[in-house]
Amino acid sequence: MADNRAVAREIFAHALRAAGVDGAFRRHVEYQRGTLRVCDDLLPVHDYARVLVIAYGKAGQSMATALVDQLGPLAFGIIVAPENVLAGKPQLPGFRYFAGGHPLPNAESVRAADTILKSLASLPENSLVLYLVSGGGSSLVEKLADPEIGLEDLVATYRVLVHSGAPIAEINTVRKHLSAVKGGRMARAAGQGKSVQQVSILVSDVPENALDALASGPTMPDPTTTEQCYEIAQRHKLVEQFPPPVRELFARRALDETPKKDDPVFRHGRWWTVLSNADAMKAAAEKAESLGYHVVVDNSCDDWEYQRAADHLLGRIRGLRSQAKQPVCLISGGEVTVKVSETPGAGGRNQQLALYCAAKITGENITVLSAGSDGVDGNSPAAGAVADGSALARWSALGQASTLSQALSAFNTYPVFHELGDTVVTGPTGNNIRDLRILLAG
Repeated sequence: MADNRAVAREIFAHALRAAGVDGAFRRHVEYQRGTLRVCDDLLPVHDYARVLVIAYGKAGQSMATALVDQLGPLAFGIIVAPENVLAGKPQLPGFRYFAGGHPLPNAESVRAADTILKSLASLPENSLVLYLVSGGGSSLVEKLADPEIGLEDLVATYRVLVHSGAPIAEINTVRKHLSAVKGGRMARAAGQGKSVQQVSILVSDVPENALDALASGPTMPDPTTTEQCYEIAQRHKLVEQFPPPVRELFARRALDETPKKDDPVFRHGRWWTVLSNADAMKAAAEKAESLGYHVVVDNSCDDWEYQRAADHLLGRIRGLRSQAKQPVCLISGGEVTVKVSETPGAGGRNQQLALYCAAKITGENITVLSAGSDGVDGNSPAAGAVADGSALARWSALGQASTLSQALSAFNTYPVFHELGDTVVTGPTGNNIRDLRILLAG
């Protein structure tokens, strides 16, 4: 079992390396003889009156660095990323930096939003905006559409949404309609009444069919509606938890609609995904196959509640093991949801799922690794954890007073895995392409 824990770590580490931002930009972004190629777009950068780069999200710094490697001093603009991603890294010349908050916005998030909106509004005709957008951007750059709602209420609203247990797509639907930058409103700031080419380069932490959810879709047409916001808020009992100014907006049904696909601001907009969860899963599957595993990919549990997802995946790996003539590896991408208490301990959704699995596989030759590609799992210093059938016995041997079920109910999973030596620690990766779950059985 110990060997399988090491193998799972090896597969995860390989997936992180293979699905890096640098490699994605080398494949999809190229500058030669005055023309920038972004996937299938060819952009004659010297023909534009101004070229502005807006990079934000957990991969904002990595993406901007990769672009500067191509464009050199032609690239300048704004970079917004979490403090732990920016710490210790040299700043790129020509860029203004903001350390936005995550998972809750901070004062820098609001200053970044103000600066971006003003920079976009001041662009002359025939300008080019290159948006480098990655996951985490929803909180890193934020300003509520209602100027009377301040930072304290903004943070309180995000806290309610983040802890609601609602799927991320529903959380982002509400965010879009409260925000001055989300749901296509950033694109509107650049393209309102002007001819500005807007090209979005995306490192995606959302499902392939829901790119408008990435960073809550700042540059894309928004298919969601205010009516959906009201329904989501009612179903998850959010309104009574919101701070008074936001509660009052919902009570009056006063949310403004976001720009849709027929809005003229998107006439000169293009969107290209250069890296996603699919790249990480492909790399993980290839590595597992090279190690002699029969590999199956199962993404059906994306956005499921973590217990339901864990039960499903454990059922699949047991079924595969009973049929295969070789060790089996089940790869699952995407994210699970966890509805936490008001006073959670240390941990995150990946460690919650892994610890739940640990109790279910006691004595079995099954290993489960669940970790985030960004290197951060909830409020812990770990990216996730690895669990196997020996976890319960090893925990008991340590003479700990608390049980695994108590740690689960208290959302205090990190201390357990830390004591067992089973945390997955990478540090902030400068990337964000969702979570990866690797299940092994021999």
